[in-house]
Amino acid sequence: MSFTFGIRREDKNKWERRVPLVPRHIQELKEKYDVDVIIQPSPIRVYLEKEYENAGATIKEDLSSCPVIFAIKEIPIDFFEPKKTYVFFSHTIKGQDYNMPMLKKMMDLKCNLIDYEKITDERGARLVFFGRFAGLAGMIDTLWSFGQRLKSKNIDTPFNEIKQTVHYKDLDDAKNHLKEVGERIKEIGIPKSLTPVIIGFAGYGHVSNGAQEILDILPTEEISPKEIKKVFENPSDRCVYKVVFKEEDMVKPVSPDDSFELQDYYNHPEKYRSIFEEYVSDLTILMNCIYWDGRYPRLVTKDIVKANYKNLKLQVIGDISIDINGAIEFTEKSTTSDAPSFIYNPGTNSIKDGVEGKGIVVMGVDNLPCELPRESSNAFSTVLLDFVPGIVKADYTKEFEDCVLPPEIKRAVILYHGKLTPDYQYVDKYL
Repeated sequence: MSFTFGIRREDKNKWERRVPLVPRHIQELKEKYDVDVIIQPSPIRVYLEKEYENAGATIKEDLSSCPVIFAIKEIPIDFFEPKKTYVFFSHTIKGQDYNMPMLKKMMDLKCNLIDYEKITDERGARLVFFGRFAGLAGMIDTLWSFGQRLKSKNIDTPFNEIKQTVHYKDLDDAKNHLKEVGERIKEIGIPKSLTPVIIGFAGYGHVSNGAQEILDILPTEEISPKEIKKVFENPSDRCVYKVVFKEEDMVKPVSPDDSFELQDYYNHPEKYRSIFEEYVSDLTILMNCIYWDGRYPRLVTKDIVKANYKNLKLQVIGDISIDINGAIEFTEKSTTSDAPSFIYNPGTNSIKDGVEGKGIVVMGVDNLPCELPRESSNAFSTVLLDFVPGIVKADYTKEFEDCVLPPEIKRAVILYHGKLTPDYQYVDKYL
């Protein structure tokens, strides 16, 4: 029995060139599972239509014959058809206002929604993600922002040579150039007025690891949060210092009678407050790589930077997590690859695009894996491939309890027959 599924074109913005499945995996699915794949044409997709045709796919605008449709980003409301299954990043699980109309439409049409973000193992660990590539691109773009910030102050350093991710041929090209920058740092050093250059990472997951992978190409010495002050006694100008902050470094219980417990923090974040202020003044760059929602204390507030501004070394924040007015309170907006940075002035509580002027530069590109479209698509497709047969061949006419899906996928079903599944009933309050 042959099964058909479709892949929608990405058109949320001009930078979205990624695909959920790459041509070689389409060919593998056809050969192993007798599936027919229909792909909408796209002028910007990183893989050419000819590559998909050679893999056995059909290029066609009309996906009406496809009961299951895969995409990457949110889908326009007028695209949905009744009782179909859609697999994409819906950005609805936090009750995001801007996507509630989309979710309502899917409910009205009795659609099924499978969200990549919730494909997890039995321990709750995510399995299908772009996080590492957000970290890779985000670190490159943050280092570029740092170099541009220094250039605006007429400070000449090897960082000034770094380009944005989108201006490198590919990831290898970027890494090779950063090796050259690293050699320059070892050769000529960093101006004494900047040392020590301390780069902090809030978080230690996939995003943070990707960002650290890039930074580690440069001559790097890792220190603990407790060692930051000591570095200032005799700093090196031939390396950058890396410090990774875990939860216990960033927050403490509100009550002096309580001690920090990680699971308690996850379960009851309201019982904790941020202590990150003690580190902010000494960092040169901060990479925000943490998960955040409104229950958690902010990492950096407007009040913190305003109170410490005279003694602040902080030049750039790479806000990879990009929660608007979230962990970084003055992340007022997300940015794009053609205008990746803005500057926040704590004195006037205002922002302006670019890197010039008083304040702290924020790199806030909200779709960083797009800057490495081929590499990120290939990695994503490699993991998703194993789940596609189960998704495509499932009998969605059955009740949710009886629908046979891989358990990892069943945990990611947000809507079934247009209704919120048991794990996602809480979303109803946002509708």
